Amino acid sequence: MTLYTNDYLEYYLTLVGWIVNNGLWEVLVASGAIALPFVVIIVQEWIRARSEGADEGNKGLLSTLRVENRVWAAVVVVVFACIPFVPVDLSTLQYDTSRSTQCQVQVATPEQTRWSKSFTTLNNQSAQVPAWWFFMHSLSKAINGAAVAAIPCGTDLRQMRMDIDATRIRDPLLAQEVADFSHACYGPARARLFMKRPTLNDTQMNDVNWIGSSFFMNTPGYYDYYHAKSPLRAWPYDPERDSGLAQIEGAGGYPTCDQWWKDDGRGLRERLLKQVDPDLLSRLSRWAGFLSRAQADDAMVRTLASPRQQALNRGAVYTDYGGQVSMTSPNVATRAAGDLGMTVGSLGFFPAMDVLRQALPMVLSFLKMALVICIPLVLLIGTFDLKALVTISCVQFALFFVDFWFQLARWIDSTILDALYGWDSPHSNFNLLMGLNNSFGDMLLNFVMATMFIILPGFWVSALTWVGVRIGGALQGLNDGTKAASQAGSKGVDVAGKIK
Repeated sequence: MTLYTNDYLEYYLTLVGWIVNNGLWEVLVASGAIALPFVVIIVQEWIRARSEGADEGNKGLLSTLRVENRVWAAVVVVVFACIPFVPVDLSTLQYDTSRSTQCQVQVATPEQTRWSKSFTTLNNQSAQVPAWWFFMHSLSKAINGAAVAAIPCGTDLRQMRMDIDATRIRDPLLAQEVADFSHACYGPARARLFMKRPTLNDTQMNDVNWIGSSFFMNTPGYYDYYHAKSPLRAWPYDPERDSGLAQIEGAGGYPTCDQWWKDDGRGLRERLLKQVDPDLLSRLSRWAGFLSRAQADDAMVRTLASPRQQALNRGAVYTDYGGQVSMTSPNVATRAAGDLGMTVGSLGFFPAMDVLRQALPMVLSFLKMALVICIPLVLLIGTFDLKALVTISCVQFALFFVDFWFQLARWIDSTILDALYGWDSPHSNFNLLMGLNNSFGDMLLNFVMATMFIILPGFWVSALTWVGVRIGGALQGLNDGTKAASQAGSKGVDVAGKIK
């Protein structure tokens, strides 16, 4: 078997925990404290026998059998759960890359870094793990890994949304050229469309609302008719095409709108695509497998060249109990005030929760290390009782399985937009970006999802009490350990405001 960890911090702290654990066990053995539980067992059973009163039974023989049973149980606990047995080094302690491999993400292993030697020993000290805890670590990680692997590898639309929102036309000359194209081509073509009033289907109605419209590009009398108002150096002057237009030495020609938009190497569409991160285009194209790469690129260019973020989806996606069924004027005013409050509150809340989500795995790794260090002392105080061993084993499994709830919460947070606005959802429309530019409507959901990283692990620990496993506030440290970090993260807005 092999011990697995989920990140480098846990990798390091696991070794630290078992080194300290071994040191504490050596202290208990050298000091003779290991014998105290056996003395306590004899005294407890003797007092128990006396408290039962005199009867016809042989109390001495009965107490002796009870002491023998408990001593043998304690010996088993000491042998399998206390005595270090399996050495911990790079051959047994490995970084878990199963999830990364499943989702096609390459992660460097410790052997490929300069940490390989430092993770084998600390100050020339190596660690060993008792057989029972080696088994429990492997079993807990196996179950957790299987549960995490059951979560599908979905597309992180939330990250894509942030990347799309952050994409801008960095070249001011290109931005001015987009405005010139709108003035010289899109405006006149749209005016002619209103004059002719052709019959358009739903797809075409949505298509003519942006400057790269396929209808204007492929229908005679629109982009093949109109041309640039001023010469463009990328297109040489064509006497046949530019007849009647001023020819200026070195200034270029007057391309038609379809040439201006889609010519290879110099067209406006191709230059706008270069403003977008290629990785973002690839992710968007992979997610939109139901469309061609050209259609996905057009959707990205449409958003990039749009003068404003279009609110294309205003459907009721979430069930709520706010207001009345038929919204009255006071309900509308209340909702508007609530939306404004969420907008202002999100400035501090979202950074705080983002910091909290980053800190949670770190705190969890420290809690695992603390549990490992506590094992010898807790078992000693518990008189090496099997019940104490089972309780600690349940706590360890609960801590390991918390990682699954983190992964589940992050996956839901990443893919819930795909479920709500994806191609197969009831709220999809003809624009590929769908909910990606409808972020305000999802703000309340963002508040709820941010808290799931605390609520889901808490619910998991509470569920264990249903079957009698009472592990108290084992996860209280997650909330306490991340509180200071989240409070500091929420102050980032204040600091940014003061800098301005």
